[in-house]
Amino acid sequence: MAIFRRGKKSEQTDEVDKTLDPALDATELDEPTDAANADESGSTDVAADDTAAAPAAKAAPVDREGNGPHDSSEVDTTDDGRLDLGALRIRGVAGMELRLEVDEAADQVVGATAVIGDSAVQLQAFAAPKTMGIWDEIRSEIAESILTQGGTADEVHGALGTELRTRMPSAGPDGRTVFAPARFAGVDGPRWFLRAVFSGRAAIDDDAAAPLLEVVRSVVVVRGDNAMAPREMLTLTLPVQPDAESDGDVDPEASEDADTTVHTDDLKPFERGPEITEVR
Repeated sequence: MAIFRRGKKSEQTDEVDKTLDPALDATELDEPTDAANADESGSTDVAADDTAAAPAAKAAPVDREGNGPHDSSEVDTTDDGRLDLGALRIRGVAGMELRLEVDEAADQVVGATAVIGDSAVQLQAFAAPKTMGIWDEIRSEIAESILTQGGTADEVHGALGTELRTRMPSAGPDGRTVFAPARFAGVDGPRWFLRAVFSGRAAIDDDAAAPLLEVVRSVVVVRGDNAMAPREMLTLTLPVQPDAESDGDVDPEASEDADTTVHTDDLKPFERGPEITEVR
């Protein structure tokens, strides 16, 4: 049984999320054109500093196109059992609970977290340039943010490429400092960037992370055709069930600060659709 829960935005990675603020990037959109830099003679400006670093290569598993995460142009998601969350299509695995995190101030879904036992992975997708990757830069910023807060951050090679394994300090119930482990992975796709943050046992145990890695690999990112600034979050939405309202399962006047929980028998095709109940 899978449970989809609408809850408040998680504070666990709130500080780190600032590294994905579009304001930190150049203001140009992700589809810059050479014509924008051309002078009146039709030639294109060339940077004066010939020693400037080349654009960062895209960081992704070498088998991404075959084994995922996929772009929506690479697979047919029609009736394939994936849950439609707007920018993300996610396929569940046995025993998985999916929680949708909502930024109440912006009234926007900002992340999807898959939970299996005492392990979890948070998924978020962002706009990215077409020809260059941003994971290397973002990874460095995340590490700097965590180190500044007194934590640790180590780069390791994982199934999705270069990952960041971190420990974030916080005050324990007895006043002592405790460190919460987290494992950051990033995938540069075609005009999008997918971030996966493993927590709980999955942050330190590869066996515990394996089924969640399967979830990440099954993700399909729906980028859309709109021009967006690099690092701008792709829009996530609550799952749409066309027959839910007609069945009387959904209360359109439900309180915004109540959790909305959706139960399904499995995550293979949604034959009847989730049954939505309000939890107060």
